[in-house]
Order: sequence, then C-alpha cells, then structure tokens
Amino acid sequence: MIDQFANGYITPALSFLLSCIGCAAGLSATARAHISTGRARIGWLLVGAFAIGGTGIWVMHFVAMLGVAVEGAVIRYDLTNTILSALLAVFVVGIGLFVVDRSGGRLGPLLVGGVIAGLGVAGMHYLGMDAMHIGLGVGVEYAPGLVVLSVAIAVVAATLGLWLATNVRGVFSGIGASLVMAVAVSGMHYTGMSAMSTHRVGNGPIPPSTLGVSPDELIIPLIVGTTAATLLVMLVIMVLPSAREIQQQAKFDEWRARNRAMVEQPVKSKLL
Repeated sequence: MIDQFANGYITPALSFLLSCIGCAAGLSATARAHISTGRARIGWLLVGAFAIGGTGIWVMHFVAMLGVAVEGAVIRYDLTNTILSALLAVFVVGIGLFVVDRSGGRLGPLLVGGVIAGLGVAGMHYLGMDAMHIGLGVGVEYAPGLVVLSVAIAVVAATLGLWLATNVRGVFSGIGASLVMAVAVSGMHYTGMSAMSTHRVGNGPIPPSTLGVSPDELIIPLIVGTTAATLLVMLVIMVLPSAREIQQQAKFDEWRARNRAMVEQPVKSKLL
C-alpha cells in the first residue's frame, strides 16, 4: 500500500510553496525576456526555464516524492534517473518558452510548445517514479486511465504556464499566476502518483533494494542545492533591471536618439 503523505502534510505544503516560488521567479524572468533583445533575451528565457522547470516543477515533484512510503518496504532512489528527470524538466520548459517567444502571440506555436513541454513534464514525472527502488519483493503497476489523465493535465498545465509566461505583467498578477501554475503542477503530480499501485510478490519480509540512495542521503543535498539555486535566481532577478526599468530605459534611449537627430539636422542643413 502506497502512502503519499507519510510525513503528514509537511512535504505537500513545502513542495507547493517551492513550486510557487519557482514559478513566480520564472514569470518575472520571462517578463524581462519579452522586452529585451539579443543575448539578454536568451539569457532571461534560460533563467525562466531553470526557475520554472527546475524549482517550480522538478523540486515540487521530488520534495513530494520524499513523503511517499510503501508499507513494509524501504524506498531508495536511482541517482542517475533522478538527475536526468531534473534536466528533462528544465530542457522541455526551455523549449516551450523559446517556441512561444518566437510565436508572435499566435495560438498554434503556443499549443505546440504546450504539448512539447507537457509531454516532457509527464516524462520527467514517470522517469522520477521509475527511479524509485521499492524493494525486491514488491511489484509496481500503473492504472492506464490515470496515467493518461495525468499526461493530459501536464499538457494543459504546460500550455497554461506558457500562456501566463507571455501575458502576465505586474507583481500581483505574477503572484496569482504562480499560484495557478503551482496548483496545476501539483494536480498533475498527485494524479500521476495515484496511478501507481504496489503488490507483494511472495510472503515474508520485503528484502530491501541495494540499488540507489536512501531519501536521507538526498535530503541535505536537495535542500542545499534547491536553496542555493533559488536564491541565485532571485538574486539575479533583484539585481538586474526589472521589466518596467528596461521599458523606461528603452523609451529614454528612443527619446534621446530622436532629440539628437532633431538637433543635428539643422546643423547639417546650415553646413550645406
């Protein structure tokens, strides 16, 4: 029997909070990207992909996974698949953001980006679940209907997230959007987890798996890494110009160039 809340509501609450923070940071970064050009635009999109895909989605998923327990079994995690799932989340969100960024607001690219990102996020989720080594005497099954539903939720959530990333402006709108995104990501995660069931193979005690690492060995690196990465993203966002400041600077540069042209034109006319 799988218990998704073995640690009470601490892991769900913490995972939801981290998802909100990651999504909010990502939305702030994408807002800057839309009014930037060249390398700055690409840089902000990459920051957004890392914040949303890394903290907003993968960290939420993995922190929630730390609250999962199977009666009579010791869960361990395959480190390679765990790391690959994190990289996959960042990669597919990045693809989605770049597709939508070049769409010019058209619906078609938004849907394409949403499908790509959604399928990738679903892949991240099930790759992360596959990283679980429950025990040598435990079989794992998945309910096809719930798997399909979780993938559909992932695609809808990704499409919604990409739309919000390109349309949300302002602090309060960003907070509201990050809450919506966190709810969607959490809904996909717990639907996917509900699709999973276990059954005993044989009788007697469940032999523990010797593969992977224990949750205790992952908690400290996860906390340190997540905190450092999130603080770094937030520091970058706070130190560099905001979306409004970038817009104001662009308007000022345009005004200065126009006035310079107006001043230089009469001088050239007199010289001629």
